[in-house]
Amino acid sequence: MKAIIKNGCQQFKVTEGDYIKIMPIQSPEGASISFDKVIMAFDENNAMLPTSKTSSIKVTGVVKKHGKYKKIRVVKFKRRKHYMRSHGHKQNYTEIKIESIK
Repeated sequence: MKAIIKNGCQQFKVTEGDYIKIMPIQSPEGASISFDKVIMAFDENNAMLPTSKTSSIKVTGVVKKHGKYKKIRVVKFKRRKHYMRSHGHKQNYTEIKIESIK
């Protein structure tokens, strides 16, 4: 079974066994998490399930690790003005393994 879930302002297409990286949450590693906001769900025949069944579907996962993405460089530059500023940023994330879609 496949599902499209919503977490905050992000949406993810997931199946059982997938790893997803979401915005950081305060749960410790190994904790179980359930996603209640299921936007769409598909069965084995890739047929979309009706909205009445979608509201009863729960997606559960386990927190695998907390980490940071690669550093991105941000540069501010104005030509002919001798102005240039540069700094980096590393965004935090939480990696989750999807255990079941029921």
